[in-house]
Amino acid sequence: MSYENQSQTNNTVGMQYQGLLALVLMSIVTTVPCCVFLFINGTMLFTLRSKTVFRETSRYVLLFNLLFADTVQMALSQLLYILSACRIWLTYPVCGVFFMLTDLSSEISPLTLVVMSLERFVAVCYPLRHSTIVTIRNTELAIFVVWTISSLNVLTTVILFSEFPFEDLESLQMKDFCGIQTMLLGPMSGVYDEAFTFFLFVSAGVVVTCSYIGVIIAARSASTDKASTQKARNTLLLHLVQLGLSQSLTIYKPLLMAIHKVLDRLTFLQIQVFLYVFIIILPRCLSSLIYGIRDQTIRPILVYNLCCQWRGSLSH
Repeated sequence: MSYENQSQTNNTVGMQYQGLLALVLMSIVTTVPCCVFLFINGTMLFTLRSKTVFRETSRYVLLFNLLFADTVQMALSQLLYILSACRIWLTYPVCGVFFMLTDLSSEISPLTLVVMSLERFVAVCYPLRHSTIVTIRNTELAIFVVWTISSLNVLTTVILFSEFPFEDLESLQMKDFCGIQTMLLGPMSGVYDEAFTFFLFVSAGVVVTCSYIGVIIAARSASTDKASTQKARNTLLLHLVQLGLSQSLTIYKPLLMAIHKVLDRLTFLQIQVFLYVFIIILPRCLSSLIYGIRDQTIRPILVYNLCCQWRGSLSH
């Protein structure tokens, strides 16, 4: 009998050790790429504020807004991932704050992509009026509208949250990890979130696609700069890809739930880490990689700043 008890104890300890090891490996696999991408995004943000040409050019100001939202969302997503991996349950008010910030940043990204696409459309199709239409003042106004729309969406979500009878709960302590699925408490919250996400994605997709078609039509004109038009077409295609990736967050949870039903725990954890890195983390760094490599003005300054910061971190 004592031998069976000892065997059960050893098995329990072994399972706990394997669970701890898996937790550590998962945290490393997700945290290391996130830290690398946060470093790149942070350097890119610093680069976009380091020169006057970046601060006074509309597309660079829009890029800064896009990068800022992506960086905030990536940092919050990683923080919530680590909390859930460590089985640290938050209270509803604290999770609500995280949810509002994440939701705000996630809506800013596609809306900013829409404004950036329109800026490229005006630059190619109306080059003589571009300097009068796309001014710094109009750009700041567009960014203000983007933040206002996103904030109103968050405010609406908070109002729907307030209708949930929290006073009927035994405690405000959550019994699950903090995420969008656990915060959409009432039926109206879920319906509103799905409707707004669908409307935003379709509207943004239509605007970016129409901008791309307009640039293609303008490319047939003999008076259009062919090199500039081709570059604008490539940029708009990239915006479409970014738009799709920015909305990939909506399929992450349902996809995990479907996979969890047909796979064992170890395989599921491995796929979960893979999907998290490529659906949640990588798209948030795509703008830095795209513009840091493609843009001839940004690239040399970004590379210089990356090298200087890397050497500085090594020297310390």
